[in-house]
Amino acid sequence: MELKSILANVAKIVFPFILGGAILWWMYRGEDLSTISRVLTEEMNWTWMLLSFPFGILAQMFRGWRWKQTLDPIEDLSPSTVVQQSPDTKIRVRNTTCIHAVFISYAASLVIPRIGEFSRCAILKRYDGVSFSKALGTVVTERAVDTLIVMLYSGIILLIEISVFGTFFKKTGTSLDRILGGFSVTGWLVTAICGIAALILLHLLLKNLSIYNKVKMTLGGIWEGVVSLRGIKNLPLYIFFSVGIWVMYFLHYYLTFFCFDFTENLGIGCAMVSFVVANFAVIVPTPNGAGPWHFAIKTMLILYGVADEQALWFVLIVHTVQTMLVIALGVYSWAALSFTKRQSIVLKAD
Repeated sequence: MELKSILANVAKIVFPFILGGAILWWMYRGEDLSTISRVLTEEMNWTWMLLSFPFGILAQMFRGWRWKQTLDPIEDLSPSTVVQQSPDTKIRVRNTTCIHAVFISYAASLVIPRIGEFSRCAILKRYDGVSFSKALGTVVTERAVDTLIVMLYSGIILLIEISVFGTFFKKTGTSLDRILGGFSVTGWLVTAICGIAALILLHLLLKNLSIYNKVKMTLGGIWEGVVSLRGIKNLPLYIFFSVGIWVMYFLHYYLTFFCFDFTENLGIGCAMVSFVVANFAVIVPTPNGAGPWHFAIKTMLILYGVADEQALWFVLIVHTVQTMLVIALGVYSWAALSFTKRQSIVLKAD
């Protein structure tokens, strides 16, 4: 492998950590981080945090079940495999494999952002014998559906909550010009860096099409995954899972508002708006959105009247705890798969 290629691969891994770390350092510079122990032990209601966990878990499980639905219409296994049973027997994708693969994919993306899509397809091929390219095609379908849902609810929520912004401006005498003018040079710089990082991510995603070829993925396999939606047997259930994923994500986030006295009375409107803004912030390639997520949520909380320091503690604690949940689920699924029997397949002779 050429040195240039090695350096490029290293940069793809290191850059997200540097970017996320730089944003977090800028946000928390000068803060007394020792006070976080007091917030965690004396000012935080852990009951609500624990109650939010099932919704975060369900969001990922819904994604696994939905993925199973898109995989079922794919009739063939990988061209290089054949079942060790009767000719008419097909290996069916297991729900448990899909869910474990999704859990691990989220944990893997903490190390290398966006690698989760590849890792879960590799897991599915390893344990259930599904063609990598066809599985990846269904992931492409998922991303398209998720993008549509995010755009729809984002537009609806922002339209509904636009009156809240008007009321806020009227009561406080604040104008948009004053808000923008209040941004420091560093603040504008961080915003610009996030925008540039998003463009770089788009470039890398397009460039990474070459990686697909390295794993012998074909356009035909991707297309089969995309058109698999036509063969879904229970479309209402698919829609339920698709919508349910984002409802669960929202509840996972919203319930954390009740962990702190300075956010518990903000209302569901604030939660919805900040949730939407955060969804766009995490497009920036950092581990689990670290940095951009903190910056976006903190900015919105301040807009709704939360003190700067309190907003900083909220985003740090919530993001850290939810990231630990992602890691725990990934470790659990990795351990569970180690005891999972692979479906019996043998290689065809060339």
